[in-house]
Amino acid sequence: MWSWLPPCLMSTICTFEPSSDVPSVQLEKQVPRCRRCAEVFDVDAIRAEFPLLTDRTIDDARLIYLDSGNTSQKPRRVIEVMTTFMEKTYAPINRSSYRLAGEATEAYEGARHAVARLINAPSVDEIVFTKNATEAMNLIAMSWGRANLGVGDVVVLTQMEHHANIVPWQMLAQERGVEIRWIGLTADGQLNLSNLDQLLDGAKVLSFTAMSNVLGTIPPTEQLCAAAHAAGALAVVDACQYVPHNVTDVQAWGADLVAFSSHKMCGPTGIGMLWGKMEILDAMPPFLGGGNMIDAVTYDGFTTAPVPAKFEAGTPAIIEAAGLTAAIEFLEGIGLHNIRQHEMQLTRYALDTLKRRFGDEITVYGPDNVEVRGGVFSFAFRDLHPHDVSQVLDESNVCVRAGHHCAKPLMKTLKVNATTRASIYLYNDEADIDALADGLEGASDIFSF
Repeated sequence: MWSWLPPCLMSTICTFEPSSDVPSVQLEKQVPRCRRCAEVFDVDAIRAEFPLLTDRTIDDARLIYLDSGNTSQKPRRVIEVMTTFMEKTYAPINRSSYRLAGEATEAYEGARHAVARLINAPSVDEIVFTKNATEAMNLIAMSWGRANLGVGDVVVLTQMEHHANIVPWQMLAQERGVEIRWIGLTADGQLNLSNLDQLLDGAKVLSFTAMSNVLGTIPPTEQLCAAAHAAGALAVVDACQYVPHNVTDVQAWGADLVAFSSHKMCGPTGIGMLWGKMEILDAMPPFLGGGNMIDAVTYDGFTTAPVPAKFEAGTPAIIEAAGLTAAIEFLEGIGLHNIRQHEMQLTRYALDTLKRRFGDEITVYGPDNVEVRGGVFSFAFRDLHPHDVSQVLDESNVCVRAGHHCAKPLMKTLKVNATTRASIYLYNDEADIDALADGLEGASDIFSF
């Protein structure tokens, strides 16, 4: 049982036992918990499950991967499941009646059950697979938005949004004359909700991130959803940065539509997820047309298949769905609560270490309170360009991202063109933060004059 997990996660892994076969069977909606990991979070054991972090070296030194806000590394189990699926189970889904195709279909639909369990969705049929979260956000704007928004209707966004939660709405605004309003930020990078009622007055949509990919800020999601509903607006949540790091309960949030992605949560690229309340999804027109999303087609027109097939035109990411299931089971085996606690502790260590070692030479954007932020650190270091900082850190095998992080409006609010960003995950520890700080010391030495 769960032989692929780190030693600290074995034997007491709980009452939950996923199928060891590929494809995955449909699983009961039950979250596994590891009692031992609640007491000891063994990062070394967890990191050992990620081949790139243990087997790959550059210049005979290990990699310090601090770019999980961009994309996460993949545990061995995900790699093995996808390989085994291609070797032994791969076939088209839904369209064929032979046994192999049935197994492939079961694996694909098993991923839908795993996603529903992960986010506490009321129904597995409310899980729609997309290419990524960006496609999911476009689906919302172009399907629901085109059907429900017109000239003068209001969409409310926040100044900390990723382009994926800005540009689709701006495209709709150009097409339909929709008005976009913006929730501003406080000095420490949290949402300024002092005029929220005014901003929501007459609004049809409030669309916001559950965790900023630049600031790490975790807004009060339940409060925002409730405020949207009180104003008669739809509550849309971009949960890309939240789901991989926290226990997620879409029902407790009170959200209407939620988008997130596999590749940020130890799963493969090429597959994203949209959850929505069935009554909303059912009323939305299809986004793409083609095979699998239809009930009937004649020379005169077509009728759509039920949700979720209505939004899954064409051959889907079958192999990736198998990998997604393995990734979810991996995270559940460790425990999302345990991951969050570990990251809060490591975030506190990182903020304190950077401040202690560099003082006023470094500006870390976002809240200092780790209760309301995740492990994303966007910073300005001295007067150095973020790309220069990133290149110097790369010489120490420290992987960070430099740029605007697909959040150019936020960069304007911060009055910078770009930042350097380090982001942590379950496989990082204090030694990685120390390596980041040591690398910044090196940047100071190289660019001192």
